[in-house]
Amino acid sequence: MELQLQHLCKHYGTKHAVNDVSTTLTPGVYGLLGANGAGKTTLMRMICGVLKPTSGNVCLNGKSIDELGEDYYAHLGYMPQDFGFYPDFTAREFMCYMAAVKGLDKKEATTRTEELLKLVNLHEVADKKIKSFSGGMKQRLGIAQAELNAPDILILDEPTAGLDPKERVRFRNLISDFAKEKIVILSTHIVSDVSYIADTILMMKDGTFLLQEPMATVTDSINGKVWELLVSDREAAEYSNRFSVVNLHHENGKVRLRMIHDTAPTADAITVPQSLEDLFLYHFGEEAGEERGE
Repeated sequence: MELQLQHLCKHYGTKHAVNDVSTTLTPGVYGLLGANGAGKTTLMRMICGVLKPTSGNVCLNGKSIDELGEDYYAHLGYMPQDFGFYPDFTAREFMCYMAAVKGLDKKEATTRTEELLKLVNLHEVADKKIKSFSGGMKQRLGIAQAELNAPDILILDEPTAGLDPKERVRFRNLISDFAKEKIVILSTHIVSDVSYIADTILMMKDGTFLLQEPMATVTDSINGKVWELLVSDREAAEYSNRFSVVNLHHENGKVRLRMIHDTAPTADAITVPQSLEDLFLYHFGEEAGEERGE
């Protein structure tokens, strides 16, 4: 199975939200990263057929999604960032309703609903109204509805937003379970979530792909460019003004700085192993502030 993005563009007047994006995706988990306004959500909405591109095509196995029509949507599961739940529905009622929207017959809808509610650990509250659910429970219900039609392509936009650390771990594990033999595109502002489960990183900036690299090697380009240094409080302020400081930690009256720079910021600095967050900050700098959630 191949999902092809062919020279995708989306323009709003003079603004190029997505500009000439091309790639071929095969089964695996793709982490889509970029600062706010990079074009991530616009790209995902075009892949889902919710938004029509200004030019270019989305193709599945060589056929455009316009040509495939409803056949394409049978392969697709989508969890948008702001999912519209019906608060007075119970979880079971909502799942059955979404199953009907997706064209499942009543028997299959009932079977899939029960399977998925159990899988996302909501079976014991299946008859409670959604308005009583926590944020994490709603997110789990969101991914369950995206899986109703057993899609080959799963699109998840900010699925861990607003979740506490325990729920985020649970949700990452769910995504890993669902990802077998599927194309999964996961957009998130929480870089650490992507680093745990993605096979490939797609990094967007100004509407285009800045890089497309396997997770195992994506940070190789900044090998030897991440430094640590122990300094005084006064020196820490000076270094923060001059260099890209990723992190600072106070210890025994000193400050340990973690910095990204092409060359050693001082003779006392030592190189340390790089991370995906380091790579993100290397490319985005100040833009990355809102993308570094923990």
